[in-house]
Amino acid sequence: MALHVETRKLTVAEFHRMEFDDNDTHLYELLDGELVKKEASTPEHQLLVRDLAFAMHSFAKQQPLDEVIFAPVDVFLDEYNSPQPDLVYVDKTKADLITNDGIVGVPTLVVEVISPSPVYRDRVTKKALYERFGVQAYWLVDPADEYVEIFTLVEGQCQLLSAASLEEGQLTSNVLTSLPLELKNLFA
Repeated sequence: MALHVETRKLTVAEFHRMEFDDNDTHLYELLDGELVKKEASTPEHQLLVRDLAFAMHSFAKQQPLDEVIFAPVDVFLDEYNSPQPDLVYVDKTKADLITNDGIVGVPTLVVEVISPSPVYRDRVTKKALYERFGVQAYWLVDPADEYVEIFTLVEGQCQLLSAASLEEGQLTSNVLTSLPLELKNLFA
């Protein structure tokens, strides 16, 4: 007979009351009630996030009230989910989601830059989480392979809209339709 041990899910409120050692350099996020420790990002990762944020911010400035926010920022999806995506795009119809505590609700677009250790988390766990909560677009950027995948929500399912590697040029998104993503500039 197998023994089934029930583990209690941690809530967002409990997560935010937790105290961490001042010398702890990790970031934490809450995924389906489980506390997940993230390693500090590499300089390559941060430079890539910066370049993406700059391109997205330039686009957002042309759209009144659209905003781009980069990590670390809490995205409160529900009582048990508070991921910290690398970049979050919130269009003007959702501007009220942005609060002093973080983003409370479902953003328009989320970008995750894959780090070496949590590949499964970004490719599977977070993709499923964003799909479940109805994030309109999910960009997955792989700096190791110089590859970008753009997923879009179609009838509640996260489907691959487009993908390209450095050699293939540029991508566009269904959310940021007039922002061509030049891969040679991104991975330069």
